[in-house]
Amino acid sequence: MKTDIKDMTSGSPARLLLAFSMPLMLGNLFQQLYTFVDAVIVGRCVSANALAALGATEWLTFIMFGVIQGITQGCSVVIAAYFGQKKTDSLQRAIYSGCLIAVVGAVVFTVIGQTVIEPMLKLLRTPTEVFALTRTYLRILYAGVPVTFLYNIAAAILRALGNSRKPLYAMVIASVGNIVFDLLFVMGCKMGIAGAAYGTVAAQILASAYCVAALVNLRIVEGGAVRERTNGYDIKTFGVLREQSTTNKISKICRMIDKQILCEQIKMGIPMGVQNMITAVGGLVVQATVNGFGVLFLTGYAAANKLYVLLETAATSYGHGALTYTAQNKGASCDGRVREGLHAALCIGIVTAFIMSGIMVFAGKQILGIFISGTEAGSEEMIRIGCRYLRVLALGFPLLYCLYVLRSCIQGMGDAVSPMLSSLMQVFMRVACALLLTRLIGQEGVFWGEVFAWTLADIFLGIICVRRLEKG
Repeated sequence: MKTDIKDMTSGSPARLLLAFSMPLMLGNLFQQLYTFVDAVIVGRCVSANALAALGATEWLTFIMFGVIQGITQGCSVVIAAYFGQKKTDSLQRAIYSGCLIAVVGAVVFTVIGQTVIEPMLKLLRTPTEVFALTRTYLRILYAGVPVTFLYNIAAAILRALGNSRKPLYAMVIASVGNIVFDLLFVMGCKMGIAGAAYGTVAAQILASAYCVAALVNLRIVEGGAVRERTNGYDIKTFGVLREQSTTNKISKICRMIDKQILCEQIKMGIPMGVQNMITAVGGLVVQATVNGFGVLFLTGYAAANKLYVLLETAATSYGHGALTYTAQNKGASCDGRVREGLHAALCIGIVTAFIMSGIMVFAGKQILGIFISGTEAGSEEMIRIGCRYLRVLALGFPLLYCLYVLRSCIQGMGDAVSPMLSSLMQVFMRVACALLLTRLIGQEGVFWGEVFAWTLADIFLGIICVRRLEKG
């Protein structure tokens, strides 16, 4: 039977990483495409204030969804390691334990999210002109946290098994759906920024449903069910969901939860989630500083960030690829292949980063013009601010790509603490630049904070990675 499940413990590291990362890159590109379309539709069809409101939600969105992604990625490291070890029963138990973590997390994070929205917006000095719009957008988005958890855990499991195609298809479906929903809710029903939020949640529901269906179809080896084979290795996953009796389903799921494996995943997932939270805290300080510079600066900064995040998608994909590749090979005790994979991923990442930097420098102004209408008051100043930000980012983009690869490789080797410490360093540098450098060189001190943060984190993670590889 043909399968998309991929064993990465044999074959060319560069070829495996590219083959695994390309579908993820396309998936991330589609994911960012619908946030890109959100910004275009809101900026063009609602108002510049509405676009500024989207910009004001950037880090509050990241602090929620980044933690969710970190926790589910931590679960996937353990799953990928058992896959590499060919421990079928432990693999199955790790999958169910990860799902339990996602269910509990969905409840907790939804309650916390709805509670902190208004106090956080006040703390961040959100401009009065966009306060109500920002609050509305976040309330709707945070209400969809259970759906976000469902998609992230399902996609993380698929990636841990070497399947990067299904998450790609899920993102294609979600992106097309989001564009349709945006057109319907924002332009058709005139729901404004709330329509953009509803469209995003609806799109996530589509992506979640597709990934869950893909997992169910992997089939278990119990009760005469069909086996799915990959490289001579039987994969057991969600066959329990095929039980006719709900009581039997719940009973079997409870029996599949392994406390030791659950602790392993919590040990990996919490530091990875905290790592993203730490990054977001630094971002929130920067956001508060940016908000204090006024709506013109905030709008230009927000528009540039939309392009920055879009061009960052390849780095995210290479990071996922390096994480799965390293975890599988570390589980199989192939330390030499871990080293080869790291070198290949760094080379691929640096070449890609130079291409993305070129796009920022030579096409940035034209792309920013898509977000900001020339008829808006102060549009020229907004675009000037955005272009300057992009040029500064372009100088350090290779550092960002190296950061993703190094961090993911270290996480794949089972170390979730060192990447968390690197995030603390990034926060320190961003906050220092936002609070101190802006006093020396003005508003553009915020821009340089990103590049300095990447530099410091790269130096630290590079040292950690070399030491771990030498020990291995």
